[in-house]
Amino acid sequence: MTPPWRETPEGIVVALRVTPGARRDAVEGVAAGPDGAPLLRLRVAAPPVEGAANEAVMRLLAKALGVRPSAVTLLAGDTARIKRVAIAGEAAALAARLAELCRSG
Repeated sequence: MTPPWRETPEGIVVALRVTPGARRDAVEGVAAGPDGAPLLRLRVAAPPVEGAANEAVMRLLAKALGVRPSAVTLLAGDTARIKRVAIAGEAAALAARLAELCRSG
């Protein structure tokens, strides 16, 4: 399966499947989306109210990848479970860390 991210000159863009209202924040690995495209599965404890879940997603990704929270930007899916985020930084290092998280998640 191809990874749910692609490298860009600024960093990487990641396709996500987010489950809000979970017991804990976690990166759960890769799953196929409704169209068969790979998505990185995340669970966040924050409810899907007033952007709380989106903020939790950005904090979780920043912490997991060792980047500043400001390096994570929501590109699409503000009110949807399927989201796309951009993460600024060195693309190869970010992709390697994501691959490691997917193996352990």
